[in-house]
Amino acid sequence: MTIFGGVLLYLGLIGIGVGILSLVKPFRFLGIRTRMRGLLVAGLGLLAVAAGIYLPVSETRVETARTRLDEFVPAFQFSEFHTISISASKDRIDAAIWKVTPGEIRFFSTLMWIRFLHGVPGRSPILDTFTAGRFQMLADDPGREIVLGQAGDGHGGRKLTAEEFKALQRAPAIKIAMNFRIEEVDAAHCRLTTETRVYAMGSRAVRGFATYWRMIYPGSSLIRREWLRAIKRRAEAAADASPAPVR
Repeated sequence: MTIFGGVLLYLGLIGIGVGILSLVKPFRFLGIRTRMRGLLVAGLGLLAVAAGIYLPVSETRVETARTRLDEFVPAFQFSEFHTISISASKDRIDAAIWKVTPGEIRFFSTLMWIRFLHGVPGRSPILDTFTAGRFQMLADDPGREIVLGQAGDGHGGRKLTAEEFKALQRAPAIKIAMNFRIEEVDAAHCRLTTETRVYAMGSRAVRGFATYWRMIYPGSSLIRREWLRAIKRRAEAAADASPAPVR
């Protein structure tokens, strides 16, 4: 539903914009020959946006925890998962995860600026920036898995401890967690995955986040894939070489 809902939202917003502009001057090249037809297009766009917002949201629950992420967010309504194969040892991959900077990830700064109206420092490792801000390091198993998360009701406040994060169940609140997990194939090859999960508590939180998630999912997915590629480049680089920023 995430992709379909996002398509409806974006098409609806485009339809509303085109329809409203056609009230000033009909876009005949689009088949909108009258202002009344422009009003109809805007109305259809509004219906598409409403459909994108109110598409049903389902909950997934992990019955048996197999990863550290499972421990912190066993139930969730929103998620994304990406994977990449890397020709490097788990230790080098682990080190690369911690060292990758925004400048190594294509489109990272641009997409983050669009999302938050400000960029992210390009020289500091991303995880350092995240944990110095709103995210909490929930688990760190060197060479295996790290989990970061943030939770709350959107009104600020202190960071929760790992145990408080697990126990949080009050509504309205939202728990967001992401991991990097290394699965060793052999001494020189690994599979690296990253997963983001979101658990929204309360009907208003679920509906509000559903709209937000469907809007930002394309950019979020692109960032995650490019992030994995940046880790791969750094991990596979010569020991004395540092990857150049991606432009």
